[in-house]
Amino acid sequence: MSTVESFVREAQRCAVMFRLGRDVEAGLAMIELAAALQVSFDFAPTDVQQQWLALLGSLLLCQEAQNWLALADYLEYELPHLLADNLSL
Repeated sequence: MSTVESFVREAQRCAVMFRLGRDVEAGLAMIELAAALQVSFDFAPTDVQQQWLALLGSLLLCQEAQNWLALADYLEYELPHLLADNLSL
């Protein structure tokens, strides 16, 4: 399994937890995922870094608003799309 695939799998696992109302556990897992992803995006082109930061901002806004379904959607659909299009690990 590639690194991108493992990131996608973890993002989907977080999304499922948010949808099941396990927001504390999912939030902690999301923080770990974001930290691991940040290292990968540090080496990406500037435009890709900006896309990552925009997505990360959306994730954090959803978390702050406790909008778990929107947060799960970002993790399940938007993040994997960004990873597949821009990271080759």
